[in-house]
Amino acid sequence: MAFSERKMPGICSVFLLVVLFAHSCHGFYLPGSYMHTYSTSDTIVAKVNSLTSIETELPFSYYSLPYCKPLGGIKKSAENLGELLMGDQIDNSPYRFKMNVNESLYVCTTSPLNEHEVKLLKQRTRDLYQVNMILDNLPVMRIAKQNGVSIQWTGFPVGFTPPNSNDDYIINHLKFKVLVHEYEGSGVQIIGTGEEGMGVISEADKKKASGYEIVGFEVTPCSVKYDPEVMTKLHMYDSISPVNCPLELDKSQIIRERERISFTYEVEFVKSDIRWPSRWDAYLKMEGARVHWFSILNSLMVITFLAGIVFVIFLRTVRRDLTRYEELDKEAQAQMNEELSGWKLVVGDVFREPDCAKLLCVMIGDGVQITGMAAVTIVFAAFGFMSPASRGMLLTGMIILYLFLGIAAGYAAVRLWRTLKGTSEGWRSVSWSVACFFPGIVFVILTVLNFILWGSKSTGAIPISLYFVLLSLWFCISVPLTLVGGFLGTRAEAIQYPVRTNQIPREIPARKYPSWLLVLGAGTLPFGTLFIELFFILSSIWLGRFYYVFGFLLIVLLLLIIVCAEVSVVLTYMHLCVEDWRWWWKAFFASGSVALYVFLYSINYLVFDLQSLSGPVSAILYLGYSMIMAIAIMLSTGTIGFITSFYFVHHLFSSVKID
Repeated sequence: MAFSERKMPGICSVFLLVVLFAHSCHGFYLPGSYMHTYSTSDTIVAKVNSLTSIETELPFSYYSLPYCKPLGGIKKSAENLGELLMGDQIDNSPYRFKMNVNESLYVCTTSPLNEHEVKLLKQRTRDLYQVNMILDNLPVMRIAKQNGVSIQWTGFPVGFTPPNSNDDYIINHLKFKVLVHEYEGSGVQIIGTGEEGMGVISEADKKKASGYEIVGFEVTPCSVKYDPEVMTKLHMYDSISPVNCPLELDKSQIIRERERISFTYEVEFVKSDIRWPSRWDAYLKMEGARVHWFSILNSLMVITFLAGIVFVIFLRTVRRDLTRYEELDKEAQAQMNEELSGWKLVVGDVFREPDCAKLLCVMIGDGVQITGMAAVTIVFAAFGFMSPASRGMLLTGMIILYLFLGIAAGYAAVRLWRTLKGTSEGWRSVSWSVACFFPGIVFVILTVLNFILWGSKSTGAIPISLYFVLLSLWFCISVPLTLVGGFLGTRAEAIQYPVRTNQIPREIPARKYPSWLLVLGAGTLPFGTLFIELFFILSSIWLGRFYYVFGFLLIVLLLLIIVCAEVSVVLTYMHLCVEDWRWWWKAFFASGSVALYVFLYSINYLVFDLQSLSGPVSAILYLGYSMIMAIAIMLSTGTIGFITSFYFVHHLFSSVKID
């Protein structure tokens, strides 16, 4: 106990330093995003991303609706793997601005709406679809007031439906406000500039570097009824009079057949004190931030102390058992073995090969791969290397890490296989199974979901070409690396058991209650470390919010690893104490059962927090992705618990003198 008391102040100091460091980092230069400076009258073109809705979770192309198209035609932006998998489709738009030039401009007037276009516009309006625009890599923000409170949203609605009305109105006039920060070139070097590439501006060019940085992009959407006869006489980018957003519905543009809709916009440039490195702060201010901080801190402290108490009690119990056993002479030990039951009686069976040994090795290998991928990704994200400015970078980074960690997966699985079997025979089959088990499950689920998305004509559907890219990455990188890892596993020294296994298995005493109840119950403690953070992660995925507290997520991950290890070890010890030597799978599912609670929580979130989610297609998509997440968590947490329990049992029986 004195040891624990000496250590606690040091642990608390480190914890406080991490929290204070996370709190102090409000805004900083994000690697992967570069400053772009503009001179007065420089042309800036806004881009459009897929239309999204929190009601359906089915993204659609911006140009699937009868919007105005750019003069030079639609040009897709280069997208990374993560953006494609997330359903992003970034195109150019007809909305162009000139730096520091306030304008009111005409865009175009549509041809008379046909029945299909009207039906589509009404459906997208009633499903609350949002238009997502991007300017200098910043998403457009709309500030709305509800009950006197300002609420920030990214994007603006396709249209709106007034209360107690069957009519729908389209948003056809946009009032943009671009916040700019004046940049002085003297004494500073600028790196970067947009999509053209990266470069360092020299001393001679510093005066040219003086200009403006875009630090904010806001919009006020309006619906305005124009006279199409007058508007069709105008050309794109002709000036028009500034428009006041009408409050009366009869002055708004209704959606109905044969209507011709005119699109216009205004832009106002406003100087701001916000500096470029801090421009994302406005997007990362989540609602309920205070609750978020205190809830996580409270959860972390409670779980830390609870896990610490369990661990201390457990260590004292095992140590007392071992001390008593070692102090006895051989005759007394034999007599004690006859009189007492407990873990000492299963010494000849504790390392007996488990049922479905190959499946266990495969799941442990995949668990090592997933855990490594998650840990490295969260560490990089916590230090700002995967910023929200780099769209799709998080998912792309995870996929690349997963592919290359195939070496670790193959090595772990084959080494465990050698330990269980005592031979390397069959290691290729184990390696192939590791390479195909989890990716195969994900591939099947994604294929089913993809057919649903294809049927809905959503941009969230993975294109056939991307399917071939993913298959190529799987079989040309992941599988070979897993086989290399398996080969290295055959060359590694097998772990030697400290005791011999009897030829005849020992009978396991009957129990009053099934052991799986204890295994399922054990998952509640790891879930306690996850559920608060899980709410924010699910909200960022399904409600379109930015998730940014990767520093906290890193702390939660470390705490989850500790709790999974402790829970699994305690449960393994309890089973050995009642002479149940079949601990292998129980150790895996003791911590892996947290996945069941995660999936049940996902269903709870669907029912109570995503009440607006409409239609069976959206629910199937949500449950499909939740299933993938739950399986990954099961493999990861189960692996952590199993490996810890294995080394605990190995150490425990190495400490006992056996004749």
